[in-house]
Amino acid sequence: MKKIFLFTMFVFAASTFAAFAQDDIKQTPNCKYCGMDRQMFSHSRMYVDYDDGSFIGTCSLHCAALDLGLTMDKTPKNIMVADYGTKKLIDAEKALWVIGGSVQGIMTKNAKWAFENKADAEKFIKQNGGSIATFDQAIKQAYDEMYQDTKMIRDKRKMKKMMDNKKPAS
Repeated sequence: MKKIFLFTMFVFAASTFAAFAQDDIKQTPNCKYCGMDRQMFSHSRMYVDYDDGSFIGTCSLHCAALDLGLTMDKTPKNIMVADYGTKKLIDAEKALWVIGGSVQGIMTKNAKWAFENKADAEKFIKQNGGSIATFDQAIKQAYDEMYQDTKMIRDKRKMKKMMDNKKPAS
C-alpha cells in the first residue's frame, strides 16, 4: 500500500511539473534579468525549478547562468531548456548543445543552442556551423564569456538610448 501511495505521489508530482514547465511562459512572460519577452525567444528560453519550491524563467542560457550564480544557496531540481527547433522544454543536462555557428545568439556573441536529438543538432551544424557540447561545457562557456557578453549588452543599450534621444518628438 505504501509503495502504491509513493508511486502515485511521484507520478502526480512529475506530471504537475511537466504541465507547469510547459506553461512556463504564462507563469514568467519576461526574463527577470534583461526583461526580454520569453515568448519571442521561446526557442532559447530556460526554466529552473529549485528545491525550495521557487523557480525562474529566463530568455537564455546567459540569464539562467546569472541566476544560478546569484542563488548559490538554492539547489536546482530541474534545469529545462527549449529545444531550438520544437521550442519544447527538455532537460538541459541531457540536451545536446551546439556552441557557435552563424546564427546570432541570445544575450551572447557566441550562440549556445539546445537540441533534444542528435540528428537535429547535426543538421543545424551542417547548415550554420558550431560544435556539439554538453550542458556543462555550454554553461562553462556562458560563465567564461559573461563579462564580454554583459559589456556587449550594455553598449547596445547605451547606443539604443542615444538613438532614441535623437529622434524628433512627435
